[in-house]
Amino acid sequence: MNDYAHLNVEKRGHTAVVTLDNPPANTWNRDSLSALKRLVADLNADRDIYALVITGQGEKFFSAGADLNLFADGDKKVATEMTMLFGEAFEALSAFRGVSIAAVNGYAMGGGLECALACDIRIAEEQAQMALPEAGVGLLPCAGGTQNLPWLVGEGWAKRMILCGERVDARTAERIGLVEEVVAKDQALDAALKLAEKVARQSPSSVAVCKQLVQRARLQPPAHNLIHEREGFIKLFDTQDQGEGTRAFLEKRPAQWKNA
Repeated sequence: MNDYAHLNVEKRGHTAVVTLDNPPANTWNRDSLSALKRLVADLNADRDIYALVITGQGEKFFSAGADLNLFADGDKKVATEMTMLFGEAFEALSAFRGVSIAAVNGYAMGGGLECALACDIRIAEEQAQMALPEAGVGLLPCAGGTQNLPWLVGEGWAKRMILCGERVDARTAERIGLVEEVVAKDQALDAALKLAEKVARQSPSSVAVCKQLVQRARLQPPAHNLIHEREGFIKLFDTQDQGEGTRAFLEKRPAQWKNA
């Protein structure tokens, strides 16, 4: 695939595996954030990709977030640029038309955790640690952390992590709903790929619409979205996948999706 700064991209079947590779802590910078936004756009245009798995290079870090050296001199122009880059990159990731899975293979701190929060599903290895420690250095989570975290874990735990700087381990993260699964060391990527294989058995056309509907619930109450649910159901009859899925079920064979 194309060259994306600090992102190693590998296509495995219908899944794009994205590895953040910026040692020693897989921090995000201008180039990698811009590359992520461009990568998601490219994957959205690739009708053969149904899922995206993102993980960190090495054994210690998923991602330590932003490089704090960028903010050491208090330059507001740099701060403005970086917060826009972070926001645009992770909002693009959140809006990916397929299923995004974070394989958290180590420390996920600050913007690293916000990257995982932007994904649909999070799988963490047992040694992983997660935190949003920005307030401890005079900053705040600016890439969705203050909004996405309470949606998953509730206001109380979000405040413990953001306002008190509390770090959580993988088991605690699973218990409070921050991650959906905990696996042994070195097993997060394999577990994410197995889940992505399940995604590939679903109609990609249906998955895209279902994801949009689920995410609408963050913005509007169900009463506003029920009509969109019915409209989405009807619009699927304009896709090739709807007919193929129904016929495949009745003929007792695997469906051959077209993502169209």
